[in-house]
Amino acid sequence: MLYELNLASVCFRLFLAIVCGGIIGLERGWKKRPAGLRTHILVCIGATLTMMTGQYVRDFFGGTSDPARIGAQVVTGVGFLGAGTIMLTGKHQVKGLTTAAGLWASACMGLCIGIGFYMGAIVGCIFIFIATTLLHRIDRFVMASSKVLELYIDFNDSAAVTRFMDEIKQLNLQLTKIQNVGEQNQLAGSVGVFATLKLPSKSNHREIISKIKMIEGVYYVEEIY
Repeated sequence: MLYELNLASVCFRLFLAIVCGGIIGLERGWKKRPAGLRTHILVCIGATLTMMTGQYVRDFFGGTSDPARIGAQVVTGVGFLGAGTIMLTGKHQVKGLTTAAGLWASACMGLCIGIGFYMGAIVGCIFIFIATTLLHRIDRFVMASSKVLELYIDFNDSAAVTRFMDEIKQLNLQLTKIQNVGEQNQLAGSVGVFATLKLPSKSNHREIISKIKMIEGVYYVEEIY
């Protein structure tokens, strides 16, 4: 009965869309991302309704219509919504890629629910949740263990940049790239730069950042992921 298009199956599919979309959105909401619980639920419900509409057109109007034709537009259309969650911060950091991918995955999950592919939707929901939670920790660990450290640094003046370059050599670190981004902060005369450092093996990023903060003239340091 749940594979046919009737009141019971419509209610079940929409309820499952709320549950599966909510699980993914809840994790995003906890991390204060642009698209959270409600956004993911709405995307999943919308995709489910779209797929059910395709099935309705085939079942009740007959012919050779493909129920997936309408749903195929969702995969493309959600891309515009996902693009709206991707932001370039003032420090040239790209934010929102995972959220955008989560919205797209939620839409695909909704399409599965809408056509009655419940097993695919539920298993997919589990794996998407694992990817956005557990794999996030692994991703952070890999970045923290990298031999390349990318930083955004604010200096009090241009002379502090020179002191920074001298101190980096004393710390046995290699400065492979440095880029001046101008005065983008509130202190007059201050200088912001992007710096790429090559580290010795088994170097702790936090310890290195702490040492850089101690350099005279450095008042802000942030690692860029």
